[in-house]
Amino acid sequence: MDKVIFTAQTRDKAVKAKNLRKEHLIPAEYYGHGVKNMSLQMDYQAFRKLYKKAGSNTVIDLEIDGEGMKNVLIHNVSSHPVTDAYTHVEFINVRMDEEVTTTIPIRLEGQAPAVKDLAGILIQNLDGIEVTCLPKDLVHEIVVDIAGLVDFNSSITVADLKIPVGITVLDEPDASVAYVTEPQEEEVIVAEPVDVASVEVPGEKKEGEEGAEAAAAPAEKAEKKEKKEA
Repeated sequence: MDKVIFTAQTRDKAVKAKNLRKEHLIPAEYYGHGVKNMSLQMDYQAFRKLYKKAGSNTVIDLEIDGEGMKNVLIHNVSSHPVTDAYTHVEFINVRMDEEVTTTIPIRLEGQAPAVKDLAGILIQNLDGIEVTCLPKDLVHEIVVDIAGLVDFNSSITVADLKIPVGITVLDEPDASVAYVTEPQEEEVIVAEPVDVASVEVPGEKKEGEEGAEAAAAPAEKAEKKEKKEA
């Protein structure tokens, strides 16, 4: 089990969260069964590096000034809806002798022959599995080799995963993790031929209309002349 150490400070609740963020700090909460809740603050960049390394399934030794060391998991991370910047964090206390339920990420590696040779499309149905285990048995991720996806009938299920000893998977064994689908054919739309001669252009006179108008012009002029003389 990977284990990391991280430092946080108790937070003065009189200072608003938005003002903490302006100082490149993140507000946080620490809580859990049998422990007192604490409001914390920590350096933004330090937490960003921690979260990238530990995720939500690695036990962290959280050192809180004046409160000693705590075994915790990152339970929840809130982000800004536009910038995706972290805005709030929750640490949950864990006891090393009690099982925890969490999600372990799945990472696909290798190359699928059905993609390389058959131009198929790789589909990953599950990006993580729900598990229960003692904190000491947690792993950062489950790595899956996709070299077994040799054709469009091949698939990888939860039952095919190599799960370390001590971890119980809660997902259904036959749940699909990854497979390869056939390449989609692009639909070619063929336009029907258009009779250019039948297309009417606004303002353009049809054949024969000009002759009719020319023939009618002298008659109209004579009629106007007769009316004028009358």
